[in-house]
Amino acid sequence: MKDKLKEIRERALKEIEESGTAEKLNEVRVAVLGKKGELTAVLKGMKDVDASERPKVGAMVNEAREEIENALNEAKNKIESKVREMKMAKETIDVTLPAIRPLTGHRHPNQIALDEIERIFIGLGYEVVEGPEIEKDYYNFEALNIPADHPAKDEQDTFYITGDILLRTQTSGTQVHEMEKGKLPIRMISPGRVFRSDEVDATHSPSFHQVEGLLIDEKVSFSDLKGTLQEFAKELFGEETRVKFRPHHFPFTEPSAEMDVSCFKCGGEGCRFCKGSGWIEILGCGMVHPHVLEMSGVDHLKYKGFAFGVGLERIALLKYEIDDMRLLYENDSRFLQQF
Repeated sequence: MKDKLKEIRERALKEIEESGTAEKLNEVRVAVLGKKGELTAVLKGMKDVDASERPKVGAMVNEAREEIENALNEAKNKIESKVREMKMAKETIDVTLPAIRPLTGHRHPNQIALDEIERIFIGLGYEVVEGPEIEKDYYNFEALNIPADHPAKDEQDTFYITGDILLRTQTSGTQVHEMEKGKLPIRMISPGRVFRSDEVDATHSPSFHQVEGLLIDEKVSFSDLKGTLQEFAKELFGEETRVKFRPHHFPFTEPSAEMDVSCFKCGGEGCRFCKGSGWIEILGCGMVHPHVLEMSGVDHLKYKGFAFGVGLERIALLKYEIDDMRLLYENDSRFLQQF
C-alpha cells in the first residue's frame, strides 16, 4: 500500500509538472483526486489494511493528497499568470495612434433656419408661441374668415380626423387662440408643423413647417408691416437685400400682399437661382381683416394688426441652396454633416 501511494504521488507530481494547460491540470486532478480517482480508490481499500496500520496509511494518503493539491494550485497559478501575460502582450495599446473621432449630431437645416428667424423676431420684441397640431375646424378655418362654403377651403386639401377635428393646415390658428385671451397688444410668431394632402416631390410634402407672425396694437399701419419685414429680410439674407410687395389675396388679411426679396446670389441682376427675374418670392402678408379681429373678441375700431406667414422649408432651401425638399427628411448623415 505504501509503495502504491508513493507511485501515485510521484506520477501525479510528474504529470502536473509536465502539463502546460489548465485542461491537462484538470485531467490530472480528476484522475488522482476525483470520486473515481486513484487516491479515492486507496481510501476505499483501507478495509483490507491491518487495523494497526490503518492510521499510518491514512496519514500517508492525506499527506499525498495535500502535496498533490498544492502542486496543482501552484501549477494553475503559473499557467494563469502566463496566459494573462500573453493576453496583455497582444492587447498592448499604442498611445501614439490617432484617436477615432466619435460622430456627433448636427443641427438640422430647418432648425438652423428656425433659430435664425426666432432670433430676429425676438430681437424685435416678439415672443414665440406654440399651438396644437390637432385643431378644430373653427380655429383653422372659420375664425380666419374661411367659412365652410369659402373657395379658399378647397385650395387646402385637409386631413380630417372627424367632421370638426383636423390636422392643422396652417399655424394661424395659434394667433386666434392668443387673441381670444384678450391680452393686448400682441407681438408673436408661431412656428410649427402643418399638414396638407400634397404629393411628395422636390417642392411639396404632406408635412412641412410654417412660421406665422402677428402684431396687434393701436395705430398699426401697412407701413409698419413693410418696415418689419424689410428688417427681417436684411437680417436673414444680408444688409443689401431689397424687398418689394405685390398685391395678393388672403381671406384673413385685407389688404394682402406677397413679398419678394432681391436675389442674394446675383444681387438682383438675374441668374438661374432666381430664374432670371432678380427676385425671389419669400412670404405672404397683410393687415388683419376686421372680421377676424371681431370674431376673436378684439375691437377692430381701436386696434389694428398685421400678419405674415413664411414656409420654414422654403427659407432653408433658399438660404442653403438646397434644390430638393426631400433631402430635408431623408436623414442622410452625409447631407446633414454639411451644416
